[in-house]
Amino acid sequence: MKYFIYTRKSTDSEERQILSIESQLSELKEFAAKEKLEIVASLCEAQTAKEPGRKIFEEMLDRICAGEASGILAWHPDRLARNSIDGGKIIYLLDTGKILDLKFPTFWFDSTSQGKFMLNIAFGQSKYYIDNLSENIKRGHRQKLRKGIWPSFAPLGYLNNHKTKTIDTDKEKAPVIRKCFELYATGDNTLKNIKQFLADTRIDSYKGNALSCSCVQRMLKNPFYYGVFKFNGEIYQGTREPIISKKLFDSVQQVMNNRGKKKRKRKHEFAFSGLMRCGSCGCLITAEKQKGHHYYRCTKKKQTCNEKYLREENLVEQMKNWIQKVSLPDDWVKNMLAEIDKEKEQAKLESLSFVQNLQKEKTEIEQKMDKLLDLFIEGKGISPEEYQAKKTKLLNEKLDIEQKIRDFEQQGNNWLEPNGNPSISKKCRLELYFERQKIQFCA
Repeated sequence: MKYFIYTRKSTDSEERQILSIESQLSELKEFAAKEKLEIVASLCEAQTAKEPGRKIFEEMLDRICAGEASGILAWHPDRLARNSIDGGKIIYLLDTGKILDLKFPTFWFDSTSQGKFMLNIAFGQSKYYIDNLSENIKRGHRQKLRKGIWPSFAPLGYLNNHKTKTIDTDKEKAPVIRKCFELYATGDNTLKNIKQFLADTRIDSYKGNALSCSCVQRMLKNPFYYGVFKFNGEIYQGTREPIISKKLFDSVQQVMNNRGKKKRKRKHEFAFSGLMRCGSCGCLITAEKQKGHHYYRCTKKKQTCNEKYLREENLVEQMKNWIQKVSLPDDWVKNMLAEIDKEKEQAKLESLSFVQNLQKEKTEIEQKMDKLLDLFIEGKGISPEEYQAKKTKLLNEKLDIEQKIRDFEQQGNNWLEPNGNPSISKKCRLELYFERQKIQFCA
């Protein structure tokens, strides 16, 4: 009797499964030599048996039907079939006499009614194992999603932590990814520029290949980087540390949406255009460029005006002369510092109320999301599409509020005390005060 050696590996884990193929072959060849079996060929396949359609497996059955061999040597019945169709083919070929024997080092088989019954049970157990494994994986995914954990491979800028089964921020690549968003948000860089920036900083794919423009575009459109992600069409809020803010992400999307649209560009840029009025007639001052120099003049739209052109250099000198004359008497300083302290206390009270209102809005949105989920689960007149759209809208509103709270906590009363330094000089405090009041000040 002649036999085919059949070994199979799935494609889940390359290193582990490749080793599995080698160990299967060595064990089966040793078993064949011990049992003195005549081997026609050794067939290896790298495809899961969860679904029918394996090419090498089908070719082996065709060759058996053609009479090349009448037996199969495999490590276990689950190597032959993990679905009902392939298992049924093996049983049918045993019933019709095309297959006369099956050999397994780890499983007993005899071509009798009892042996076929036990083989059927083994195939059923293999199918149950793969089905149960799929359910366990789905259940694990659902549990991770409830906790806000991305259940798949981490995108560029993050790392999969195999010990904690979570995702950590890549401390080396995360600043580079943030810089990519910042560069693109300016509107002065294209996807090709960002691609070149990543190549210059030696950031490539996990396989070591240079990132393409399409990969860069997917990265810039991925909401994962500001704290949310989509899985099976549904949006979830993540628990990991975001690399960028939602405000920056929205700016990038705005630039990307406007890319390709024609924009009206100014022919010239003038430093003082729109800032001054004519002292004689009150009309706005306009500017023009002549022979490489900028000239400012009255628009003369209200009445006839005799004021002449003025070159930008001369205008700057006049402005400097006027600004240098501005100063503050020493007896004003004490009163102004007192006013700053009053505003500081008032700002604290206002900030407390502002943050409380934001927290209240956030709580209301969370309650709406809970009610929306209850309606969807109970099936009370809301379709999956409507649920996804409303959930996305509410989650984005919640993230916007959280961003406002973070921005406010970071900025606080910084206009009063830059960098949080209470020992700032009086001069700087007064300059900042006047800057906030939109008054030019020169000490």
